[in-house]
Amino acid sequence: MLVLGIESSCDETGAAVVNGEGRVLSDVVESQVALHARYGGVIPELASRDHMTNATPVIEEALRSAQVTLDEIDAIAVTCRPGLVGALLVGVQLAKGISWGRGIPLVGVDHLVGHLLAVFLDREGDGSRRVPAFPFVALIASGGHSAIYKVAGPTPEEISELGATRDDAAGEAFDKVAKLLGLGYPGGPVVDRLARAGTASRVPLTIPMLTSNSFEFSFSGLKTQIATHVRDHGVPASEEGLADICAAFQEAATRVLSEKLIRAAIECGVRDVVIGGGVSANRELRERVQSLAAKAGLAAHVPDLASCTDNAAMIALAGAMAFKQGKRDSFDLLATRHTALPRSTRKGNGPRA
Repeated sequence: MLVLGIESSCDETGAAVVNGEGRVLSDVVESQVALHARYGGVIPELASRDHMTNATPVIEEALRSAQVTLDEIDAIAVTCRPGLVGALLVGVQLAKGISWGRGIPLVGVDHLVGHLLAVFLDREGDGSRRVPAFPFVALIASGGHSAIYKVAGPTPEEISELGATRDDAAGEAFDKVAKLLGLGYPGGPVVDRLARAGTASRVPLTIPMLTSNSFEFSFSGLKTQIATHVRDHGVPASEEGLADICAAFQEAATRVLSEKLIRAAIECGVRDVVIGGGVSANRELRERVQSLAAKAGLAAHVPDLASCTDNAAMIALAGAMAFKQGKRDSFDLLATRHTALPRSTRKGNGPRA
């Protein structure tokens, strides 16, 4: 079975061909980072227009790289939620057109499900990758989402939220801290690089919700602590000073993410933990999750770096898994900013019911 995946939920135009076992035959991504960098963040209208320009060439390149034609494709998987609606529409409408024109079944995929299943991708092509067993507990940490899920199977109906951020997503906090320090956009990779040379203890921070009994997060206060530090002391003129701030912020963010993930797995009685999303490419988060999991007798599964950020291979794989279970979508498939996954965490502070 061969599945063509199409991803256009935000600022990456992606297309990939993946087989039924998760082997990646091609994975093409056209990034819009340079387009949005001057604005310090993604401009939705510009993202949509760039998707319209790049989507068809990216799909053609994915098919060419996989050395297949549309006649050999068994299903088309496309991200239909959540994301920027205008950006999603480009991918969804193009997928519908190909599906209608060539008679290929259509499968809509939730972007978050793609991230949850990205660890199943076989990018080496030798089938040797160690994958988790259902059920497992997973952390998605990205620019728009930060949540812990119990994953009993590959469909949204088999996934339940254990806790999520009450305010900023982790990746959003990384980018905002980078902006405060004048490090440019996207900020996550720069913060990670500088943090390697920094000493976190030189900038004491309080880690929000670290000791709470819930699996919820809050990153707004952590960002505010950095903003207050910069207001009082200014942006460091030396790279050493910048590195210390980055190290302090990164330690706080990755510590609460990793510790709550492991606690959730222990409480749920599962043996496998998974991370996904753009922040799962962060060196310190990957190291902390693997170290804490080993101490707890759990198996940690981290995706390849190419599978962390938005990509079409994970969408193709999620579509393939759903397709095997009989999922098909009609031409009334909608693009929406809402995830299909159940949400239990309420945004904002205050007492919980």
